[in-house]
Amino acid sequence: MARPIDDVKNWMTMFRWIVKLIRDDYEVDEQKLVRTAVLEADCGLAIEDVEAVLGTVAESFAIRFPSGTLDEIVRLEELCMLASWLKGYYKRPEFISEAFEGRCRAANPACA
Repeated sequence: MARPIDDVKNWMTMFRWIVKLIRDDYEVDEQKLVRTAVLEADCGLAIEDVEAVLGTVAESFAIRFPSGTLDEIVRLEELCMLASWLKGYYKRPEFISEAFEGRCRAANPACA
């Protein structure tokens, strides 16, 4: 379900937006939602929850996470940086592989 994104203008506001999404929808204590938090282990999200978060982010920001996204991101910060790059708010994250970068660019013209 798409959510308002009017206040999101850069990677830091994207991070805050995603923190609020996880806090509100999955009742995760905001103190756990730090940049280095591992989405499953530290935040307590099941893989299905992470997929749902990706779906909400994708729909809200009109971006596409290509296949293999869950192999590329582990931490909350990585999710935020990747989503920000796909939307055109941030530079290419250094942690992604070249093959994944190609799939991202093909699916999201804003990051090309």
